[in-house]
Amino acid sequence: MRDPLFRMALLLGLLSAVGPFAIDMYLPALPQVATDLRTTEAMAALTLTSYFVAFGIAQMFYGPMADAVGRKIPLLIGVAIFLAATVAASMAPSIQWLIAARAVQGFGAATLMVVPRAVIRDLATGPDAARMMAAIMIVISVSPMLAPLTGSAVMTMGGWREIFFVLAGAGLVSLLLIVFCLPETLGARHRHPIRLAAMASGARRLLSDRHFVGLTMIGGFGMASFFVFLASASFVYTRQYGLGPTGFSLAFAVNAIGFFSASQFAGRLAGRFGMERVISLAITGFAALALLLAGLVLAGIDALPVVIAGLLVANACLGLVMPTTMVMSLDPHPDIAGLASSLGGTIQMLTGGLMIALTGPFLDNSAATMVPAIALCAAFAWLAAAASLPRLRLSRG
Repeated sequence: MRDPLFRMALLLGLLSAVGPFAIDMYLPALPQVATDLRTTEAMAALTLTSYFVAFGIAQMFYGPMADAVGRKIPLLIGVAIFLAATVAASMAPSIQWLIAARAVQGFGAATLMVVPRAVIRDLATGPDAARMMAAIMIVISVSPMLAPLTGSAVMTMGGWREIFFVLAGAGLVSLLLIVFCLPETLGARHRHPIRLAAMASGARRLLSDRHFVGLTMIGGFGMASFFVFLASASFVYTRQYGLGPTGFSLAFAVNAIGFFSASQFAGRLAGRFGMERVISLAITGFAALALLLAGLVLAGIDALPVVIAGLLVANACLGLVMPTTMVMSLDPHPDIAGLASSLGGTIQMLTGGLMIALTGPFLDNSAATMVPAIALCAAFAWLAAAASLPRLRLSRG
């Protein structure tokens, strides 16, 4: 704890974890939300879609704002928005109110994903920056394992509204940490005014780059598969398999462990075999395993252990794809890396939200619809890889 960079990484990790916690902690409550607000499962899932879409769009605002006015102001504004929206969500009298509140909540939470990365750039480069980012990722990766269990525990003492009370507490703590513990890391002489013309020119350059778009869409459809799982798994596990909130949380944690455990090896494997080869093999494995699992489920082999094990292995492949595509898409654009990161993140979040909206009407609380929807996203991700990675060859040893 004597290392100031480590202490800063821990602080940034705690701040960055609030957004994922707001997603994962809420998942066990989705069936109860649908029942309490007298709505359908598809409408309840839209509370996730609205969060993801707003979260994605907001990244395009906070990045340039942080370069123009410093790091603390965008953090304070975003967390204040998150806190107000969380309180509004806890009082939602209707599903429409909750969908709107979740959208505003996602718009606020996005600052906690974008700005901490900029703070790291201010403080460190090279190995020190990598170590700080690794420390942050460790903190964030705990969220999919602990957040649903925390949400389940809260529900045993109250209901779904109490989850938002806890999230409001997390938002308030974040606000206090930013005010009293986080220094401003971008001096006035290093700030740059927002230039819309330059942003538009950079965006056109990126969107005309087939390689950037293809890699972004690989990650986008990969993320969409996970978003479809997030939106439907709580209904499938509770309605088809009879799990309670705690049982669902444990099953969800198993799938999350596969993804985040594999992601820790992505850099090492990319260094040994090359990023393109890792993406090619991993995305092929993800698509093949997802399609195989869909075939088993549609054939009636849909026991809970089969679904959990199949998704665990498939998501492990996806864990190798996501960080590698992010790095590879930014490499050719070092001069506009911030814009590329924001634009790529926005496209991926919008893709995930769109796939939830498109598949939602066809999901019926069964693995027979959830797993094929995940497999469809995996197939689209593979097609994006085939289009953007011309060296994709499965025969290479």
